Amino acid sequence: MFRTRASSAIPASARLSAAAVGAVLVLGGCSGSGEPEAEAAEHGSSSASPTASATASESATPTPTAVYKPATAEGPAENVPLPVMPELAREKSKEGLEAFAEYWYSLINYGFETGDVKPIEMISGSDCVVCRSFYRMVNNGYASEDWIVGGGIEIVANHSDFIKTTDGMYQVLVNIRQDELHYRGPANTLYEVDEGIEEVTVQMIEGSYQGDHWVATHVVTIK
Repeated sequence: MFRTRASSAIPASARLSAAAVGAVLVLGGCSGSGEPEAEAAEHGSSSASPTASATASESATPTPTAVYKPATAEGPAENVPLPVMPELAREKSKEGLEAFAEYWYSLINYGFETGDVKPIEMISGSDCVVCRSFYRMVNNGYASEDWIVGGGIEIVANHSDFIKTTDGMYQVLVNIRQDELHYRGPANTLYEVDEGIEEVTVQMIEGSYQGDHWVATHVVTIK
């Protein structure tokens, strides 16, 4: 993960220059004699008619949900859902830090699919080595109208002893694998291929608890 990318058959010079109801309520009114008994006798009932109820139901048809589509050689991923931080990942505990690590990598995967690195920037330190490599890969991969196919990270295991370091950090070790990455562009162009990580690799997150949430202050590759 986050290694130097291998060159493809197409030279880098061929790459493009750097750079996407409310339901309508129909209210009816009528005038009458003002006498409740007379109104009831004249109209029989104050209930809405079946026809009116059916019309209101039809007008409230829900909007179709956007369907997620993974990236392919023809185009980038579509409608990628933004991962939501679980409540456990907010806890200052061993279990909370381990859950935070899983959430952190879910945002890495989100960035590879969308080109959006802002969500992970918000919970990562400015001196994070792995983060800087990730930002560079994504920014290059989504230059102009290009996109990335693959690159998904699988967490094999993660563990924290939850012991505070002399710098006030808590460490969690994460075993990961990563799928191969293809850097693609319009007209079915394949620029580069990154082999990913086939063998399990260990990365370490040093987290600091700031206010009411964790921040990945440092992330480094151990082996």
